[in-house]
Amino acid sequence: MAISKATFAGGCFWCMVKPFDRYEGVHAVLSGYTGGNVENPTYEQVCTNSTGHREAVQITFDDDIISYDTLLNLYWQQVDPTDAGGQFFDRGDSYKTAIYTHSEEQKIIAEKSKQALEASGKFNKPIATEILTAKPFYLAEEGHQDYYKKNPTHYNRYAVGSGREQFKRDNWG
Repeated sequence: MAISKATFAGGCFWCMVKPFDRYEGVHAVLSGYTGGNVENPTYEQVCTNSTGHREAVQITFDDDIISYDTLLNLYWQQVDPTDAGGQFFDRGDSYKTAIYTHSEEQKIIAEKSKQALEASGKFNKPIATEILTAKPFYLAEEGHQDYYKKNPTHYNRYAVGSGREQFKRDNWG
């Protein structure tokens, strides 16, 4: 078993857990904060857009069962990669997209994946998602973990109301 980590910022972390949670080989999908300059930030601090953190998910996976490349392909299908100002109705630095790489190999795979998406012509604007070196990942408060399971009605209202679900249908089928 080869356990690895993948860290993705894709706007609101509530909407980034469910898509990865159901795949064989994925052991955990945790909501948290990364990329900033404050240790152990709170949700309230991150929401001020003053800590440099982004809401993100950290996925622990067995790369003998599910590849990093497969996770990247799933990631692209959850976000608007052309939006440099946040995701859907969530605006600001804490909601910007990013792929945080944990190794040189992940960086190369992520860069190739981004280049392939850009070259595909799928979007008529440049891909704005950044590829960054992983920084410390801080778990979000317990109420944010597995939000889609704990609060399914609110989660579904949010996923639809934010425009994320429609964007996914329109762009990924």
